[in-house]
Amino acid sequence: MFRVAIDSSRCEGHAKCVMDSPEVFDFDDQGFGVVKIEVGAEEHRESVRRAVAGCPEFAISLEEQ
Repeated sequence: MFRVAIDSSRCEGHAKCVMDSPEVFDFDDQGFGVVKIEVGAEEHRESVRRAVAGCPEFAISLEEQ
């Protein structure tokens, strides 16, 4: 299990997180990233790691458990 969050004050809507892990991330009404699943299952861990690494604004935090 892991916990993931997006700092909305840093997100600029590049959508890399949604492309890397659409099961966990989505867009809000204004096109910024949001977390659909705050506590994720093991099957999504690698895609979330890619999203964290690929975020140009470093707006995604991942707490591995």
